[in-house]
Amino acid sequence: MIKVGIVGATGYTGVELLRLLAPRKDVRIEVITSREMQGTAVADLFPNLRGHVDMAFSAPDTDALYTCDVVFYATPHAVAMKTVPELLARGVRVIDLSADFRLKDQALWEKWYNVSHESPQYLAQAVYGLPEVNRTRIAGAQLLAVPGCYPTAIQLGFLPLLEQGLIDTQSLIADAKSGVSGAGRKAAVGSLLSEASESLHAYGVAGHRHLPEICQGLNVYAGEPVRLTFIPHLTPMIRGIHATLYAPLKAGKQNVDLQAVFETRYRDEPFVDVLPNGKYPATRNVRGANHCQIGVCYLPANNMVVVMSVIDNLVKGASGQAIQNMNIMFGLDESEGLQTVALQP
Repeated sequence: MIKVGIVGATGYTGVELLRLLAPRKDVRIEVITSREMQGTAVADLFPNLRGHVDMAFSAPDTDALYTCDVVFYATPHAVAMKTVPELLARGVRVIDLSADFRLKDQALWEKWYNVSHESPQYLAQAVYGLPEVNRTRIAGAQLLAVPGCYPTAIQLGFLPLLEQGLIDTQSLIADAKSGVSGAGRKAAVGSLLSEASESLHAYGVAGHRHLPEICQGLNVYAGEPVRLTFIPHLTPMIRGIHATLYAPLKAGKQNVDLQAVFETRYRDEPFVDVLPNGKYPATRNVRGANHCQIGVCYLPANNMVVVMSVIDNLVKGASGQAIQNMNIMFGLDESEGLQTVALQP
């Protein structure tokens, strides 16, 4: 039985962790924290958990966290870094869904998050939790940094092309769209129905916090620094990310079977689905599921490879991937508790 704690469980990633973990017989949720909601029944805030989670929120500084086997942080950025060291010192494994330990470069992290990092000594130790490339290291991790939602979709889309050295790494483009839940569960004008509905707009055009995280991974897969243009957009839907990726094919690679490259790379990956040739993904295909669905196309007229990669930003882009990592860390079947079929409609 794995004893689990969840810090900061009042947001969308927190409730998604609870939705996925509560039915499991091999997991016992020991503590769920929230400074603002302490003493309030979890089911009062999230009625969908009635009959599944019969607990109240606890204060974040509760000693019950130290008795857990693993603690998930579903907190805003710059929170986990304050208290993770004490948990690690007590032998508790930590899975952080925020960006606090994703970047290896302290100065780069501080530049993008505009605050001093309080636990920089753990940046090198933290394992980046993208199972499709880091499974072996994840298994032995004590501190796990869950990838961001955009980085997950974009890295999985470019990965096979970069590993095989098929594309020009200096001209990569990621045109990505996200549902409004990606902004979190907070009161914000841009997330209001009357503001977000029936509209689509780009944001973070001059620079988005996920850009250095994406490039950090792509640089490793390519074996050299890449140049990526990343433009995120907000779309009038609740869940989902659709990343359309563009890359020029290198000279002499025009006869490569791109469909076979993707199918071979992801053949044994339980949560990456490469669609048949000529088929392309939609966010509705993965809604509520821990899957990344990918389609690939080559445009010979301009020598461009186009990859379409879709995920549910709250599942494979956050809480589902966090649990996938937990399963690997504790030697369980990687898909345990994540066999949910996508919702239709």
